[in-house]
Amino acid sequence: MAGALLRLTLGRTLQSVLRFRPPDSGCSRFGVHRYIGSGRLFSNTSSSRKINRALACAFLLGGGVGIYQAVQVTLQQHRAETEPPQPVPSGSGELQLILYQYQTCPFCSKVRAFLDYHGMSYNIVEVNPVLRKEIKFSDYRKVPILVIDGEEKLQINDSSVIISVLKTYMVSKKKNLRQIISFFPEMRSKNEKGKEIVEYNNRHWVMLDEAEAELLYPVKDSRKEEIKWRQWADDWLVHLISPNVYRSPQEALASFDYIVREGKFGTVEGFFAKYVGAAAMYFISKRLKNKHNLQDDVRQDLYQAVDKWVKAVGKHRPFMGGSQPNLADLAVYGVLRVMEGLQSFEDMMTHTKVKTWYHQMENVIRRQEGRI
Repeated sequence: MAGALLRLTLGRTLQSVLRFRPPDSGCSRFGVHRYIGSGRLFSNTSSSRKINRALACAFLLGGGVGIYQAVQVTLQQHRAETEPPQPVPSGSGELQLILYQYQTCPFCSKVRAFLDYHGMSYNIVEVNPVLRKEIKFSDYRKVPILVIDGEEKLQINDSSVIISVLKTYMVSKKKNLRQIISFFPEMRSKNEKGKEIVEYNNRHWVMLDEAEAELLYPVKDSRKEEIKWRQWADDWLVHLISPNVYRSPQEALASFDYIVREGKFGTVEGFFAKYVGAAAMYFISKRLKNKHNLQDDVRQDLYQAVDKWVKAVGKHRPFMGGSQPNLADLAVYGVLRVMEGLQSFEDMMTHTKVKTWYHQMENVIRRQEGRI
């Protein structure tokens, strides 16, 4: 029994890192297991064995408080289940939205940026990254998940699909939500390892007829530009976050300070999560650097990506969308925002030209200037 509880404890600590390490357009509990749960974190070389021993020592440091922490997890989970979110009152004239998320997941941050900019009311359910009982109703096991509670309950998966569906609904009142969701069909396949992969067609498209598209995209090629950079945010920018926030042991510890604060860990639980999780993610970040062919100094990849974005926005407009942000602006902002308060964020603001655009995004979102 104690062994099972300790495994649960280790799992929760390691799964917390997914709030910074998304494998696709949703945050999944299984991403870390590709490096640890499989037993293939590093190759069987002499130097790799030394790293494995160091990582094992980091796990053992937290083992003494593992059982206590696991009990705390169970109690916290029970409280979460007995305190369901309160829906937006019916008759308010708004969609009743419930967002299931991890607070520091870049994909979840993208969705919140979109909802906040458009002044949409929504409730948040913070999902336990191991037990995930908050989303036991769903076959889709990643976050974010958006549930729309009205005359019929609708579920939308995948951050980019959520945003595209809601934007389509805002612009095209001729279509109902169920019809719009059908424009983004789910496709299931298996990769070379036999793991099931879920993807969505058209997820970066706002599905409009010709007249509606001309109203939303009056500038030639602005629709193509928006789609291109939304894809870039999902396919490249998010993969720069983990290697940067866990770049050094000191930064890994600082990042887990942030995760513990946002996750509302108890004192003992937080200590365990911080030191074991930080040690694990410091080593995993090196693997991610190699996987994505990043430079030895991963900050340079971050700087280059951000300056590439700023150059694409250009000097003649405050946002890629012109006088107001488009969906690409909101996506890039949502991804970068999860680094706030960390050294990587401060370095990015100092060594790139993103500061003006970023602060303008903060202002328009705070003022909900996209409210319809």
